[in-house]
Amino acid sequence: MTNPLLSDWDTPFDLPPFAQISDNDFTPALEAALEAAKANITAITQTDQPPTFANTIEKLELADALLSRVLGTFYTVAGADSNPAREALQREFAPKLSAYGSWVTANAALFERVESLWDQRDTLELTDEQTRVLMLTRRGFVRSGAQLQGAQADRLRDVKSRLSVLGTDFTQNLLADERDWYMALDQDGLAGLPDFVVATAWSAGREKDAGGPVVTLSRSLIVPFLQFSGRRDLRQKAYEAWVARGANGGKTDNRAIAAETLKLRAERANLLGYDTFADYKLETEMAGNPAAVRALLMQVWEPAKASAGADAKVLERMLHADGWDGPLEAWDWRYYSEKRRKQLHDLDEAELKPYLQLDRMIEATFACSNRLFGLSFEQIDAPTYHPDVRVWNVTRDGAHIAVFIGDYFARGSKRSGAWCSAMRSQQKLAGDIRPHVINVCNFAKPETGQPALLSYDDARTLFHEFGHALHQMLSDVTYESISGTSVARDFVELPSQLYEHWLEVPEVLAEFATHAQTGEPMPADLLTRMLGAATYDMGFTTVEYVASALVDLGFHEGPPPADPMQKQAEILEDIGMPAAIRMRHATPHFAHVFAGDGYSCGYYSYMWSEVMDADAFAAFDEIGNPFDADLAKRLEETILSSGGSVDAAELYVKFRGRLPGVAALLKGRGLAAAG
Repeated sequence: MTNPLLSDWDTPFDLPPFAQISDNDFTPALEAALEAAKANITAITQTDQPPTFANTIEKLELADALLSRVLGTFYTVAGADSNPAREALQREFAPKLSAYGSWVTANAALFERVESLWDQRDTLELTDEQTRVLMLTRRGFVRSGAQLQGAQADRLRDVKSRLSVLGTDFTQNLLADERDWYMALDQDGLAGLPDFVVATAWSAGREKDAGGPVVTLSRSLIVPFLQFSGRRDLRQKAYEAWVARGANGGKTDNRAIAAETLKLRAERANLLGYDTFADYKLETEMAGNPAAVRALLMQVWEPAKASAGADAKVLERMLHADGWDGPLEAWDWRYYSEKRRKQLHDLDEAELKPYLQLDRMIEATFACSNRLFGLSFEQIDAPTYHPDVRVWNVTRDGAHIAVFIGDYFARGSKRSGAWCSAMRSQQKLAGDIRPHVINVCNFAKPETGQPALLSYDDARTLFHEFGHALHQMLSDVTYESISGTSVARDFVELPSQLYEHWLEVPEVLAEFATHAQTGEPMPADLLTRMLGAATYDMGFTTVEYVASALVDLGFHEGPPPADPMQKQAEILEDIGMPAAIRMRHATPHFAHVFAGDGYSCGYYSYMWSEVMDADAFAAFDEIGNPFDADLAKRLEETILSSGGSVDAAELYVKFRGRLPGVAALLKGRGLAAAG
């Protein structure tokens, strides 16, 4: 029988025929794709022709096309709809893919051709985009160890292979802890919870086959439980389970994995000639070096800590007024902060949620992209990997632009968090290839027949991930290696965080924030109160984020710690971490940093990008029109369509005329006067 992963796909827009693909198809497809890629690369090196950009760089760009198709399909289902077979495949594939990557970068004949082109670059009459691709290709080889030989090259290959295995293990351990824990709720445990939390708890209980309502470690359930439950004992139990993910002992404990990962990263950097992993990792980012990252984070840390400290005193008084002695604890913060928000802004989550329907918020993301960039979305019947998944054809002026896929609801088979990925990226080298872009979220799934309701943070997440999707969909480059979100890590969050601002545009909410039962728009006074509370509790939010970023930086800017948990504690003590706030991501469940190299020594990048997004949206404010056509066109032409074809700082300057300072960020977070 023909393997469907290796066959032509007779599906809408060449989407994977998920119903025809079994888990048993992935291994033989991967093996065939690896062999095809190796054969293509070998052909590059065995030609008698001297190296040219076309016969070397462009051939290299196309060499792993089949592998990209197989892996785009596999990692989509492995992340969003996992099962034991797919988890086993991830463990099997990690060292194989690492070995393939090492084989490519250690291919002396291939690197010789690349280096020859680099040496001749001024005489090759390359376009700016081709020059950029050549530079990035050569840099990728060098940073992967192409100039190493003998024992050093062998050791680097082993280190990278082991790191790939550790990252997979870390992710699967975290998923197991999140999937397996739940806390049953009796009637007393449900008392005082809003209807939407009760409904979500019952739905989670049915998924767990628990015979009643439960609290799980899904953020979409545990956060509102911590906000609204008056049972301090249950809040403590749930919170401590939440922050203990990856640190429960046994086979899913991630602490030893974190220690080994940090040790191997440092060794990798040393082998490549860098003093620390931070020096290695940040060399290619906008920040450039650890000192620049620390400077930004500390500019924000002090005013955020001051704001959080003032808030903590108020919340602790509320705790004492309820008859509890002792200090405010981490499991108390969200509960009393929600009460205080009600007092200060006459606003609570239960009042807001009926106006923030998932379907209407999806419409809002589409409508804003239509007004800004002329995009239209038509839902289509297409193959999907899960019944909850929806698919849209994206067009502009009648022409196909992309396929957009939305997978919005939490389930036990999906890893936590929210992300955007491309099952297929935009490029022109192999024809006019349009992207297949997917947004994955973990919103609470409603009862059958009921609308899905979002928190305001959920709605921001929806807009955030759609901003990433726009970066992929509007990409307009020739080469896949620089397509879409293939940019510096501390630049990649700019389009996503910038797009969040359109959720706060009053006319957008006035049109799309409609009541789930009555269909009435959000009342003007509620809209005003909601937007007025936009920076409420920002001290807490900023402290838990920046603390995580500083720990990530501290792990990587010096010798690797023998005990990461001790190092984490030392860093938090040094910066004066408030006692009632924990890191957003403690080390054993810090997937951004330990599930792979993507955000390692790069968690700061959200804030680096926020400096730019605050300043970029200010450009629309200065004009007085959030949908100004000329400015939107410039945003697309300079940033969203360019991918990694131009240096990130240069792209931003093309859009804004200059690089920004931190002032707009502090103002946007309501922290400008907090220090």
